[in-house]
Amino acid sequence: MLKIKRNKKITYFIVYVVLFIAIIAAIFPVAWMILTSFKTRVQIFSIPPTLIFKPTLANYQEMFAAKGSARYSQEGYLKYIINSLVIATISTLVSLFIGSLAAYSLSRFRFWRHEDIAFWILSTRMAPAAAAVLPFYLILKTFHLLDTQAGLIIVYTVFNLAFVIWMMRSFFDEIPRELDEASMIDGCSRFRSLVKVIFPLSAPGIVATAVFCMIFSWNEFYFALILTGTRARTLPVAATGLITPSETLWGLICSIGTFMFIPLLIFAWFLQRYLLRGLTFGAIK
Repeated sequence: MLKIKRNKKITYFIVYVVLFIAIIAAIFPVAWMILTSFKTRVQIFSIPPTLIFKPTLANYQEMFAAKGSARYSQEGYLKYIINSLVIATISTLVSLFIGSLAAYSLSRFRFWRHEDIAFWILSTRMAPAAAAVLPFYLILKTFHLLDTQAGLIIVYTVFNLAFVIWMMRSFFDEIPRELDEASMIDGCSRFRSLVKVIFPLSAPGIVATAVFCMIFSWNEFYFALILTGTRARTLPVAATGLITPSETLWGLICSIGTFMFIPLLIFAWFLQRYLLRGLTFGAIK
């Protein structure tokens, strides 16, 4: 008996050590990026690395300046921040609105081959991004939407829709149909029942879905690189301009990376109660 307990303790100790190492390995690059964003150019390239230093906000001041770096950005990074924020927010809201209506229809109505239609919607996410970028490019060029916020919003909405529909459908399936029927008996229309009854009950699922859509739209690089030029360029694409054949502005790159990381972390932190419930909501029938 004592031997079994001793073996369990050793097993637990090994598991905790492995988990601790994995956590450190995952957090270290992020922590190093945040520290680097507060360093001067001399401190960044110092050997051995500087761990105790006087923080500076010069990199963030340059990022938020009206013109950004005079050498590397004529438009200013503030413009790219606004582009990323507008595109990510609008595409997320549009995806949630359209996707929730489609998910509710697939959950509540039994029409001809509705399961096949649901699988076809999911299959749109199976295609690699490289296969879709050329058709998107030609479509946006035809409608004069290249290098516009509207064009990128449409592309992100299309890619988010399949995810929203399948996520929200599982949440709606967990809500009893009797609630819809009871609200309609009380005089609600189908749409009002959805807004007043179903949406509030599925709020955790909506929040979880919104967070993932926001992360995708905020961090997306490939489509933003191909489908934008200078007017609608997003922050991830703008950051690549800081890597040149002559030098790399690591301080400014890390400040941009920190800025892109921190808002999503704060957003998820404040909504974690809904997020954790939403990720498990609908998992068990």
